[in-house]
Amino acid sequence: MSTPTLLARRALIRLSPTDPQEDVRGFLQGLVTQDTQAIAPGNPQYSGLLSAQGKAMFDFLMWDDGSDVLIDCDGDVADALAKRLTIYRLRRKISIAPDEALQVHWSANPVDGAAPDPRLAALGWRWLAPTGDTFSADAAWLAHRLALGVPEGAAELGDILWLETNAAELNGVSFTKGCYVGQENTARMNWRQKVNRRIVVLPIDQTDEKRQKTAYPELGWTVEHRRVEDLDPVRLPGWLQAAQA
Repeated sequence: MSTPTLLARRALIRLSPTDPQEDVRGFLQGLVTQDTQAIAPGNPQYSGLLSAQGKAMFDFLMWDDGSDVLIDCDGDVADALAKRLTIYRLRRKISIAPDEALQVHWSANPVDGAAPDPRLAALGWRWLAPTGDTFSADAAWLAHRLALGVPEGAAELGDILWLETNAAELNGVSFTKGCYVGQENTARMNWRQKVNRRIVVLPIDQTDEKRQKTAYPELGWTVEHRRVEDLDPVRLPGWLQAAQA
């Protein structure tokens, strides 16, 4: 049997114009942290939808599909994310609905037609394919992601200031795109170069329960919200060390 690639815990939300004059990317541009004009075939973008205070509510990847955009998100929060987007839609002629005809796939190694993960090349390759596979790669993906120190999802990132989730280091924010929900605090933190805390993945024996967001004892990791002065840069993954220098 071939190695499983299905990320069964991910879900897809399709945003489609219901009027030829409508612009899905323009709608998202005023809401999410990443520049939606950068979404292109083979070039998904990592982004977040924040609270007005600049705290993470949802993180996701955005995929190009012609005039549509597909949002690749944590399946546990897909309904909540779709509802939130619908609130912002107002009278715009855009359909926002789950897409169960496609599934998200991942491989640590290059695959024909797949796209590199926009957050970090070492995370591997992702692609969308018609629904059909049933063998999950979720456990392998989780172990791979945590070993690289990359946080993801509401359990790890929820209610944390976006730049404290390492969004800048993981290509999850544009500082030139203009306004979006939560932009004011995010831009101010970037301008001041003042990130006081960060989400980090640490060995389980370094657990500080007061700072812990979630833990994976079976894998030996804890995900915590730590003050930067309490972090030893040498113990951080290479992609995050420069931010701590």
